[in-house]
Amino acid sequence: MIQEAFDKLALANRILAYEGVLDAFGHVSLRHPQDPGKYLLSRSLAPSMVRSEDILEFWLDSTLAGVSNASLYAERVIHGEIYAARPDVMAICHHHAPAMLTFCISDKKLVPISQMGAVMGQHVPIWDSQADFGDTNLLLVKAEEGRSLATSLGPNWVVLMKRHGATCVGRGIEEMTFRTIHSVANAETQLRALAVGTVDALTPGEIEKAGEIKPLAIERAWNYWAGRVRD
Repeated sequence: MIQEAFDKLALANRILAYEGVLDAFGHVSLRHPQDPGKYLLSRSLAPSMVRSEDILEFWLDSTLAGVSNASLYAERVIHGEIYAARPDVMAICHHHAPAMLTFCISDKKLVPISQMGAVMGQHVPIWDSQADFGDTNLLLVKAEEGRSLATSLGPNWVVLMKRHGATCVGRGIEEMTFRTIHSVANAETQLRALAVGTVDALTPGEIEKAGEIKPLAIERAWNYWAGRVRD
């Protein structure tokens, strides 16, 4: 069971890199399948390079559970604090996809505008580090910064981070990957629509109905993305 979790997490890293969400930066985690007080996260690597043997275990305070000389991601508190705040969350991706970043630095609101975009949910909050912490280097490295982000995320699936990027969560690693890829695709489509006219967003009812992701759709998409990854 734990080896399967390692394998899936490594694959999710490579899928999200291949699909253009992650580049040299960003990271993906999975709640430990046998201990909800831990989570799994790669050592500090470009996501496209992550393999099962790179996965490490962390406590929810984002300290290493075990011994390793590996370099660690500086922003792992993003993961630990969200898992601590949201027992329903089983997987997390933090990324800096350019399309999403556009909505982190402008006054335009990111909204679901397509069937697949509905997986973002009814509301996409925006977290601003300035509100609680003033001028920083925009990296989340302190537990209180992670907690602040988790509070802004609330019960939602995606949170934008001012001048920084976005974080997406899910109830499983396949679902989180689905939400992450399609929220980025929605942002890209919204940007193109804004260039030619007024954006026609989904209604609240459409978001609720279309946002119910069927397990078969998640499985089909996961298998498609996995088949595109080059080891």
